[in-house]
Order: sequence, then C-alpha cells, then structure tokens
Amino acid sequence: MSTPSMPSGGPMSTFANLANRLPSGPGGVPSIPANGLPNPGPTAQVASFDDYPSAQRSVDFLSDNGFPVQQSSIVGTDLRLVENVLGRLTTGRAALAGAASGAWFGVLIGLLVGIFTVSSWWQVLVAAIVIATAWGAIFGAIAHAATGGRRDFSSRTSLLASHYAVNVDAAHAEQARQLLTRLNWQATMTPPDGDGGLTGGPDGRA
Repeated sequence: MSTPSMPSGGPMSTFANLANRLPSGPGGVPSIPANGLPNPGPTAQVASFDDYPSAQRSVDFLSDNGFPVQQSSIVGTDLRLVENVLGRLTTGRAALAGAASGAWFGVLIGLLVGIFTVSSWWQVLVAAIVIATAWGAIFGAIAHAATGGRRDFSSRTSLLASHYAVNVDAAHAEQARQLLTRLNWQATMTPPDGDGGLTGGPDGRA
C-alpha cells in the first residue's frame, strides 16, 4: 500500500503554492506597508498658532469651505503636562463626589431594571439611586482616607503645547493658505463687540 508523497520544498513551499492558487479580490492582492499603516504623502505647514482653539477653528473653516481635510493634521510642539489644582479635597468632599457619581450610576441601573418592571418602576428607580448614592459616598470617603493625607487636593490634568501647526497635503497647500487668509481678513474686520458685522473702515463706519 503506497503512502501519499509530500510536495518537495517543505511546509513553506506548500503554503506558498496554496497562496498562489487563491483567487485575488476585485482590486487584486493589496500590499501592506512595513509598519502596517498607510503611507501619507508630503505635507506642508500652512499656519501656526499659540493655542489649540485657534488651530481647531482654522481646520473647521477649511472643512466648512469644502477643503479636503482628510490629509490635514494639527501638530503640537514643546509638549508639557499641566495639572491645575481645583481646590482642597477633604473626606467630606470626597464622599460628596462619590455620592454624585453613585447617583448617576443608580439612575442608569434603575432605568435598566425599570424596563422589566411591570408596575411601580419609579420605586425601583428611587431605590437604585439611594443605594448607589450611599455606596458611592462610602467608597469615596474610604478611597480618600486610604491616601493618608498625601493628596488633599483635587486637580485636572491637561497636555498643552507651546505652538500648534496646521499641516495639509502639499498638493493643496496653496488653496489652504488662500482660505486661511480669508479667515484672518474676516477676523480683523469683525468689530470687538462681536455682533458679526463687517466694517468698511478702521473706524467702524461703512
């Protein structure tokens, strides 16, 4: 009784032969870059700002005017981590914050359970809020007490940059610069009171 013979070249050759026999898709066999990410084309910087809202407003203006913003990006340089202290945090305030978080969680659980309740769904909602609020206050107080007084303040952490550059596809850089020039012109022609009207001269008279 003869045994079937294996193809020559080992398992890798067998897998390669099977791969060659597989039909390709409508667009052929796609090629994947080495890093697994699409390779963007060359970009050019069209504007630079000192704050992020200005950079965001410029990209939003480009999008509102039909500019292809698919290849645009906002690049922040000189990043720094800023922690703004909001105030003193005591055990009572920690318990109050935990109670507020627990109350929102209780509302969610109460509404979900109330869907399957035939009657008195509002009692289920109230009970869920009360229980979640109490547990939230307890856990908040315990968590703050566990720090041993090493962090008796509340804060908010944010990541800021010194400059924000707006980069777009090099092929559309000139179009982007023209649109941003129009945005800057509109900003300079808007009166300080912010009524949205355009003035005809520096003194504000038409």
